[in-house]
Amino acid sequence: MSISYPDVVSYAVPLFIVLILIELAWITVTKRGGRYETRDAVTSLIMGAGNVASGIALGFVAYGFFMVLWEITPFDLGHSWWIIAICFVLDDLRYYWVHRFGHKVRWVWASHVNHHSSQHYNLTTALRQSWTYTFTFMMVVRAPLILVGFHPAMVLFCGGLNLIYQFWIHTEAINKTPRWFEAVMNTPSHHRAHHGRNARYLDCNYAGVFIVWDKLFGTFVPELDEEKPDYGLVHNIGTFNPLRVAFHEWVAIWKDASRPGLRFRDRLMYCVAPPGWTHDNSRDMADAIKAKHLKRHPEKRGTPGFENIS
Repeated sequence: MSISYPDVVSYAVPLFIVLILIELAWITVTKRGGRYETRDAVTSLIMGAGNVASGIALGFVAYGFFMVLWEITPFDLGHSWWIIAICFVLDDLRYYWVHRFGHKVRWVWASHVNHHSSQHYNLTTALRQSWTYTFTFMMVVRAPLILVGFHPAMVLFCGGLNLIYQFWIHTEAINKTPRWFEAVMNTPSHHRAHHGRNARYLDCNYAGVFIVWDKLFGTFVPELDEEKPDYGLVHNIGTFNPLRVAFHEWVAIWKDASRPGLRFRDRLMYCVAPPGWTHDNSRDMADAIKAKHLKRHPEKRGTPGFENIS
């Protein structure tokens, strides 16, 4: 039997546009809740369009892989609403780990880094998506969902809902939501911390929909009123060129891994070690950045984001 689910992301595009216009109007009228920079917003919109184009061009790779798995699995959980709900929750757990890999494995970071490249935080930032996700091979993290009996179309449908949810959390126009909601769900406040390049906020809050994953796995850091996030990358790339935004880290990996005189292990580590790894310790990874920050600000020791830094 042929199974189909709606392409919910395509249906949501008009809503995205309306919400961007509302946010822009709110910021313009109230003079608070964030800032729009025209070139930055246009770059984000182009990145979003490129993401759609790459999905059309390369989507068959992931879907073909999923259908092969579907053909070999003996399980079929069906399509009841409660099965879809379970799939949604488990796919969000899948998203948490893919997102965490995206900050801890440079090969995956090369695809994800463009999403963090904006020094502004507004709803257009949500559209600054990858053009090269297929080449990270992170599609394999969805394999267990299909092998236990969730239909590939259902899994991709839940992934689309997850992406739609994450759109609204890319804003400074909303400060805090009710405490019970902040406790369970990913919110603008939680995700602002994730986008901060402050030492405190590096590598935190990987959640898609449910912030409980970060609390469960020890990666939750609250946004502090006394330390607002400084958005962007540890070393900002300083460009609005979409091609550079999309591919600059892939180029950097190639340059690092092709240096003369390296051992094979070093070349491999330049691809799979966390961002900032070098064979000669000439750059810092996140924990080293945090440790150096604590030396300058020892009063922050033991506070959120620095609990496990010596």
